[in-house]
Amino acid sequence: MSHVEDELTSQPQCWARVAADAAGHRAALPAPGERVAIVGCGTSYFMAQAAAALREGAGQGETDAFAASEFPRGRSYDRVLALTRSGTTTEVLELLGQMKGRTRTTAVTADPDTPVMKAADDVVVLDFADERSVVQTRFATTALTLLRAHLGLHTDAVVADARTALAEPLPEGLVDCTQFTFLGRGWTVGLANEAGLKMREASLSWTEAYPAMEYRHGPISITTRGTATWMLGPAPDGLADQVRATGGLWIDSGLDPLAELVRAQRLAVAVAAARGLDPDQPRHLTRSVILTP
Repeated sequence: MSHVEDELTSQPQCWARVAADAAGHRAALPAPGERVAIVGCGTSYFMAQAAAALREGAGQGETDAFAASEFPRGRSYDRVLALTRSGTTTEVLELLGQMKGRTRTTAVTADPDTPVMKAADDVVVLDFADERSVVQTRFATTALTLLRAHLGLHTDAVVADARTALAEPLPEGLVDCTQFTFLGRGWTVGLANEAGLKMREASLSWTEAYPAMEYRHGPISITTRGTATWMLGPAPDGLADQVRATGGLWIDSGLDPLAELVRAQRLAVAVAAARGLDPDQPRHLTRSVILTP
């Protein structure tokens, strides 16, 4: 079993633990009414997209998501929340340094022995969700579960759905597809982006991700036999039939969208195995991007 496969199977336990601990982190996380920016890089950026949509949708306050390198320095926020598994990513550390003394900052990280511990004003350490794999799975979803629980949006049903996602076989014919498109709406757009990234990282697959309503505006033209379109969350009316009419494979979302992401992670590992690839050694990637001056 690869590291990434071993780590993704531990997600139900990680989610249950972080949800139980969420109340203890309340002081470090955004308070209702704060204007918040959530930042990250790669997978953490896509989790930031999902978390921002959830928070603002819950009426907790205006919330934006940015890649750390694209943060708009001229905007004013009450808090900047950084998601960083390694605690060493250059863009995140530089941004937190620039915010020091100007804007309250919080970092959610997996490693307590990294520079982010001093760079941020408040830190939440999820060391039990750290990973050996370059490819992120459980840390990212555990950090998002922390934020869902903080917003009162996590239930035990989410953990149960994750166990189902790990136990049930993948849809027939999915591993043999040559192209994959992931769709989302609202907070699940970030999850769709992350599902596409997992497929690219682990299996070198041709993958794309879009807001579901945008799929009709051009991207559906690539859908045909041998391609798959996977909806994370409820689908817009009529879209499934349109995809099936192209000859493409439509995958419905029957579980909580975060559990659906677990299924997509499993798909990435399965496609990697079918292609003779090692998902623990993604091409051109390292655990953290550390730039030299």
